Amino acid sequence: MSELMRRHFLQIAAITGAATAAPLRFRGTSLAQASPRGTLDPATISKYVTRLVIPPAMPPTPANSKLDYYEIAVRQFEQQILPLTLPATTVWGYGSVNHQGTFNYPAFTINAHYRRPVRVKWINGLVNRKGDFLPHLLPVDQTLHWANPPGGIRGRDSKGTDQNLYRGPVPIITHVHGNHTFDFSDGYPEAWYLPQARNIPAGFAHEGSFYDVFKTKSPIGNRWGHGNVVFQYANNQSANTQWYHDHTLGMTRVNVYAGPAGFYLLRGGPGDLPKGRLPGPAPQVGDRPGKRYYEIPLAVQDRSFNDDGSLFYPKSRTLFDGFTGPFAPNSDVPPIWNPEFFGDTIVVNGKTWPVQEVEPRRYRFRILNGCDSRFLIFKLVSNPLAPRPATQALPIWVIGAEGGFLPAPVELDQLLVAPAERADVIVDFTGLPVGMEIFLINEAPDAPFPGPPNSFADPATTGQVMKFKVVRLVSHDTSTPPYRLTLPRFHPLGPAIKHRQLSLAEKGSADFPNVSPVMVQLGTVQNGKPTPLLWDDPITENPVLNSTEVWELYNFTADAHPIHIHEVQFQVVDRQPVHGSPRPPEPWERGFKDTVIALPGEITRVKAKFDLPGRYVWHCHILEHEDNEMMRPYQVGC
Repeated sequence: MSELMRRHFLQIAAITGAATAAPLRFRGTSLAQASPRGTLDPATISKYVTRLVIPPAMPPTPANSKLDYYEIAVRQFEQQILPLTLPATTVWGYGSVNHQGTFNYPAFTINAHYRRPVRVKWINGLVNRKGDFLPHLLPVDQTLHWANPPGGIRGRDSKGTDQNLYRGPVPIITHVHGNHTFDFSDGYPEAWYLPQARNIPAGFAHEGSFYDVFKTKSPIGNRWGHGNVVFQYANNQSANTQWYHDHTLGMTRVNVYAGPAGFYLLRGGPGDLPKGRLPGPAPQVGDRPGKRYYEIPLAVQDRSFNDDGSLFYPKSRTLFDGFTGPFAPNSDVPPIWNPEFFGDTIVVNGKTWPVQEVEPRRYRFRILNGCDSRFLIFKLVSNPLAPRPATQALPIWVIGAEGGFLPAPVELDQLLVAPAERADVIVDFTGLPVGMEIFLINEAPDAPFPGPPNSFADPATTGQVMKFKVVRLVSHDTSTPPYRLTLPRFHPLGPAIKHRQLSLAEKGSADFPNVSPVMVQLGTVQNGKPTPLLWDDPITENPVLNSTEVWELYNFTADAHPIHIHEVQFQVVDRQPVHGSPRPPEPWERGFKDTVIALPGEITRVKAKFDLPGRYVWHCHILEHEDNEMMRPYQVGC
């Protein structure tokens, strides 16, 4: 990890010469200082006074012995995210409509099993008790290319012209990130739907452009109804860590920030290990209260809060760079959208800076970076306020990435995780004395990654994540030490039949040359230069069914971007400065992945086999970027 960071810092000075096709910005400390905050000062929030919440298993709804069936809605509720001395927070979250007490932020975990299908009725439940729709908790920019229900049937999924905050019914569509499924169950951004509310304004579109397309195409489309969809997941892939979240066109950032996300854990099959080889158990349906768990999912996110406990998210571009207008549609600068947002408070499993008791034994953690924009560099230390870079207290053993297990365990002193990436890790607390405290900290910058040299998150706030406190051993650890683990056999992909050159670029304002970016775009590469494309431009990525391709991602921006390709798990082939030699992937990313870090001024190559026909998307998982054109559809076998 440290070597990768050193490469970033050495390359920064050369980036401008490497990417000649587009102007580059280097945003660092100035952005961090100007980053907007809510009215609640994070320094006043007590740390390590709240116990970590370990998400329980989502209970299924009995329906069919051949599959697991769930009826899951998104609803609005209050939750105590901050310590008890501070107000509760209104959030959104998923839960089972047939089981009281299951609505939570983050959501309960869906436990899936190899080759046993999971069917979910995903319900938009953002209505009040009277059946009226609930407006968004956060500011929605209507001038972006977004779901746009007020546009009606003809104007849905298009750019709007209203500078005001959207106060109408909220569109939702759920994507299980990392799942190998057909397009009609993938949560396509234009397949959104409004809640079944009694007061939807006349003329509003109730569903997105592809809702009826996929309803007709799906073999269970007859089960769809107003305010819901029914998706099915075959689970015919290697055991891995997935997660589910909203994916609505042009407003994923605010929908996910409001809370709806949860883990989807796939187990069993030839890509898994026998029971007892890894630390466990993990939460299951029917567990008794107080049961101890040794496999724990950790959803790490950054948020900002106001004094009344409410979530803070910027409602003006002015807070980003001081630009006061004129805004779209009177210029090309969106009035509300911010190019990035960095919260000033760290939340783990729905609690600010929690504490978890651990026995002196091995634990397995399924880590998700659920932030909108923030990269995280995790390290285990004995002093959370130690000068950065801090001295490692315990190693982090990485055994898996998004697509499943690595070829072999990797021992690290620190772990880089980009937004939407997952890491399957083992931490060995064996031999530590009772009462000892170990802190999980974050050493990534409070700025777009990689940031300037020697920049770190604020050690007093965003530089801390959670605390582990060692308690008496009460269990017998039968798991295998990570350095002795033999992981399932890794099967690399065969040769590629096609190489594609694809671009990541930013667009500055044509009206105000000093304002940038106003849009971020994916596209193709022609003669070494980017050809930026919009979401609704003709599709340029059309793999042949069952073909293997290498996608070369040319990053012409000044920031790193986590690129997610739906439907496939890919291998990272290599990375290469635009004017340099390729180097192999880092040790912790040599398994299969669905999200990859594309570094500034570099070409990142990934190899994937496209074995499901249909229409999918690929995009940047910095959600602010995704929502403003850094997302493109692609088609397989069409």
